[in-house]
Amino acid sequence: MSNKVEKPWGSYENLMDEEYGKVKRIIIKPGESPSYQYHHKRSEVWAILTGLAKIKIDGKVTCHNPGEIVIIPKEHKHQIENIGDDDLIFVEVQVGEYFGEDDIVRVEDKYGRV
Repeated sequence: MSNKVEKPWGSYENLMDEEYGKVKRIIIKPGESPSYQYHHKRSEVWAILTGLAKIKIDGKVTCHNPGEIVIIPKEHKHQIENIGDDDLIFVEVQVGEYFGEDDIVRVEDKYGRV
């Protein structure tokens, strides 16, 4: 199952979509970021592959390099931003009871999707 989905901040591709979990390859363009959001029905684990990431979880900001892992528990607000000059690529592993895109609750979004 490989279907690239274009977004204003970059793109993602579903690598695996099963009832027990979902895996995405996500690319964020330099200077871009998805919305500050949370999920009611899943947690996420991010593995940074390339680029430099600034990650905000519940208001706390940290920076991450390739090879680092970030865990986002269910219902915690989170956002990743590409602070480098090249594409930020990471793998997102979703674990929980539901993995639909309609479980995204946007808190802030620079593209007007709140």
